[in-house]
Amino acid sequence: MLAVSPVWAQPAKFGVPSEIAASGPADQAEGARILGEFRQAGIAGDYWLAFELRVMPRHGAERTVLGALLGTRGPGGPLSRLTAGDGLWLIASGPMPDAWTLENGTAVATSPAQGLAGTGLTVFDLQMPFLYWKDFTYEGQARVRGRPTDSFILRPPAGLPVPVPELTGVRVLIDTQFQAMVQAELLGAKAEVLKSIALLDLKKVGEQWLVKSIDVRDHRTRDKTRFTVRAAALDLTWPDALFTPQGLTTQPPGVPADQVVRF
Repeated sequence: MLAVSPVWAQPAKFGVPSEIAASGPADQAEGARILGEFRQAGIAGDYWLAFELRVMPRHGAERTVLGALLGTRGPGGPLSRLTAGDGLWLIASGPMPDAWTLENGTAVATSPAQGLAGTGLTVFDLQMPFLYWKDFTYEGQARVRGRPTDSFILRPPAGLPVPVPELTGVRVLIDTQFQAMVQAELLGAKAEVLKSIALLDLKKVGEQWLVKSIDVRDHRTRDKTRFTVRAAALDLTWPDALFTPQGLTTQPPGVPADQVVRF
């Protein structure tokens, strides 16, 4: 979700979807093609992002957590090495997702439900494994704040660890022009929305469109976490060893100052 198609040059802002009504019946073969292309999209090359997580609970004081993300693409999909607060994670996305965190100097496997630095943004939200689930229904095109999107419902494989036991599927809406995921809705047993991930803004860095801000909302508690990118550096080269569990104890090289673009 951190990158979109590089070919569109107009500025973009995305509000929270308010009119999700897909047309139908939809061509499932066409849906498979759209999903296949979207799965291949991503940031070209290695990269670095500086971000903040703004925690906005329904009750209690707000707080902000600073972090950084190193990214690359491995054989199985995107790999992210991420720091937030005092925590450090290695997150593997794709059809075989995995994640590790550093505890007492040792890399240990972590749950997809784990929140980063005590925020509402979880490992599962960053992995987005639902984009690779094979059981899906293409619902057709839907309008989201006047923009055309392709709407899908994807269902988890039996026995797969999910962040909430009652999860039955995820509705994903992909902007037809930007090839950006505008919204993801985690659905419960009665198709109610348990949690949503909504794209707010995009930012162009060079020829690459990047996600600038995302809202993650728990619809049960009404707590919200906003992920906002504050700076980026593209076209980097990271050592492969940084993106292994054993490499979590290795300090990454610095980011060249002349390649950093601040938002």
